[in-house]
Amino acid sequence: MQQNSAAIDPSVLDLIRSERQKALSPREWKFRLRGYGFAVKRVGGTQILTRLTTGVEMGTLPPEFS
Repeated sequence: MQQNSAAIDPSVLDLIRSERQKALSPREWKFRLRGYGFAVKRVGGTQILTRLTTGVEMGTLPPEFS
């Protein structure tokens, strides 16, 4: 997998934030993100947003999503 240390695009971050507000649990939130082609993986206590199809890391999620 490739690692991308760049910041996550603000429009994508807004989508992720919106989906988190709609979800009742972190598990549901991750399921909802899969519908958009994203996945969240935990590495060393941080959450990293990845592309579901390629596994390419898009960036680290802010602490508010923990």
